[in-house]
Amino acid sequence: MASTTREKFLSFINNRWLVFVAAMWIQSCAGNGYLFGSISPVIKSSLNYNQKELARLGVAKDLGDSVGFIAGSLSENFPLWVALLVGAVQNLVGYGWVWLIVTGRAPVLPLWAMCFLIFAGNNGETYFNTGSLVSGVQNFPKSRGPVVGILKGFAGLGGAILSQIYTMIHSPDPASIILMVAVAPAVVAVSLMFFIRPVGGHRQLRPTDGASFTFIYGVCILLAVYLMAVMLIEDLVVVSHNIVTIFTIVLFVILVVPVLVPIMTSFFMDSNGPVDTVEEPLVPKPEEDQDPGLRTPDLILSEVEDEKPSDVDLLPASERHKRIAQLQAQLMQAAARGAVRVKGRRGPHRGEDFTLMQALVKADFWLIFISLLLGGGSGLTVIDNLGQMSQSLGYNNTHVFVSMISIWNFLGRISGGYFSELVVRDYAYPRPVALAVAQVVMAIGNVFFAFGWPGAMYIGTLLIGLGYGAHWAIVPATASELFGLKNFGALYNFLTLANPAGSLVFSGMIASTIYDMEAEKQAHGSVFNPDDVLKCDGYICYFLTSLIMSGFCIIACILSLILVRRTKPVYTQLYGKTRA
Repeated sequence: MASTTREKFLSFINNRWLVFVAAMWIQSCAGNGYLFGSISPVIKSSLNYNQKELARLGVAKDLGDSVGFIAGSLSENFPLWVALLVGAVQNLVGYGWVWLIVTGRAPVLPLWAMCFLIFAGNNGETYFNTGSLVSGVQNFPKSRGPVVGILKGFAGLGGAILSQIYTMIHSPDPASIILMVAVAPAVVAVSLMFFIRPVGGHRQLRPTDGASFTFIYGVCILLAVYLMAVMLIEDLVVVSHNIVTIFTIVLFVILVVPVLVPIMTSFFMDSNGPVDTVEEPLVPKPEEDQDPGLRTPDLILSEVEDEKPSDVDLLPASERHKRIAQLQAQLMQAAARGAVRVKGRRGPHRGEDFTLMQALVKADFWLIFISLLLGGGSGLTVIDNLGQMSQSLGYNNTHVFVSMISIWNFLGRISGGYFSELVVRDYAYPRPVALAVAQVVMAIGNVFFAFGWPGAMYIGTLLIGLGYGAHWAIVPATASELFGLKNFGALYNFLTLANPAGSLVFSGMIASTIYDMEAEKQAHGSVFNPDDVLKCDGYICYFLTSLIMSGFCIIACILSLILVRRTKPVYTQLYGKTRA
């Protein structure tokens, strides 16, 4: 009996679902960047910054959130807990120092030093993201879409979760939100860092995995609906602090519920049989009775791509796969007879393991990067300027829209991972087609922001949140499918550089310049004290910026569709056999 209990406990500790749940909890505190819309007004008023100076802090925040080369390197050469520990220290020191400055406990530093502190604090997110995602895709190699979507979704929801905790704290000091951002993620990451690791999850395939994912999805939707309801109640109705505390306790209960999955699979289900030996291969293995001399799939795949007729891609998936398989068999036989000379390998092909340097010379990689730069950069511009956008349209409580875009961002990541997985599983169609749809949705959302129609803030926040969130479920999964899992940490962290690159141009140059220009126009037409901070009112403040962002999203959609066209063969190879 004692031996059985010990075995079940060890099974629980090494359960890939426990690692997944722990990663979800870390990610729920890894969305500090989404609270910038709430902390930026505090910094702006305390240090008397103008919009351009504040925009520079926003760019520094985005750089910190995206420059993850060190995190990627640590994840490849050390246990994942090392990366999480470094991230926790950076988060605490960076944001903690900003809090000391804003509250007058430390001397005011030059703008460049403030940018560095914001960069260092937010850079902790890259370590949290890298540790969580690397463990997730390695433990669930055949469920990358849902796993990445859920993990990135919790990061996107982190802003709403931390906002609710801040509301419960009920501090009269507005700067206390910066202290909470400094402390909470560091504490959670250090508490859970030893759980985040690869545990041979590809050998833990269970018949109940589908039901487990469904349960997790249900909890995610419940969490989003609950947070939305709580946010609306607190915004529309005056509630006591006791009620707010109850709301927050229920929130914590919902966050804990997913741990039931590893508990049930470890303690209450029969673990006998092939559960610990069944593997989830990335690509179907060759038949065991095949002549070893003909087992040259790595060399033949590129030949198939060169020799197949152009009309093959237009056939239904089952017929397309059958034709490709026939051509592959013919090439193998011809190669065995010496009738065809198979070209030597000049590096990996799509779907195999690439190093970062090998990926950087591929057109597919740059299509993903530029599409993410245009689509993700425009979404991040909205997130960074959400406080000022809502104030310019006459809304005083910016926390509401920050929470809302966190929730829609969360649902965008969940739904982006789920529906893109349906596309590849059911139709063997390239995942980036879902990215193109998300970018069209964002283009429409930016039009709502541009014209400032009644309710535009609510509709625009919904569409931008869903579309932007979908990027971070679809892009990492796509990169892992096209360029492999071995160096996923480095590939993912390079792609995230698209975010600050887009933010630097869109927010740091375009949005802030147009905002200050419109604010100056309004100041010249009224009594204005030179010591006052420039402020713009009305939809005109972000009219031109939003239209430009909408155009960039359309260009991003076109690039995503080009990627779809180019990658049909690899998705047929990866998922066509499963569907057939």
